[in-house]
Amino acid sequence: MPQYDVIYDADVLHHLAMIERKYHSLIRETITLQLSTEPRVTTRNRKPLRSPAKSGADWERRLGPDNRFRVFYRIDVTRQLVVILAIGVKVRNRLFIGGEEIQL
Repeated sequence: MPQYDVIYDADVLHHLAMIERKYHSLIRETITLQLSTEPRVTTRNRKPLRSPAKSGADWERRLGPDNRFRVFYRIDVTRQLVVILAIGVKVRNRLFIGGEEIQL
């Protein structure tokens, strides 16, 4: 099974700063475990987006308590690379990335 390198867009640090610190290790560990080996496998909590996001992401991974966190990423199969483009928090039917509400 091919191993993918996971890299983070510069904006992701700002996105994480808006999330309670106690969840940072959970988010990092889930990203490393789930996206470094099978980022293109659809699961209940990992799906391709219906249309690409403004950030360029075309996949979403849900995680955390009540699946409240969303990790948006793009896969470069040729370079075996997963690029984390945004990390957000879902509150009911609203999504916040970097403290700003994003329209779904």
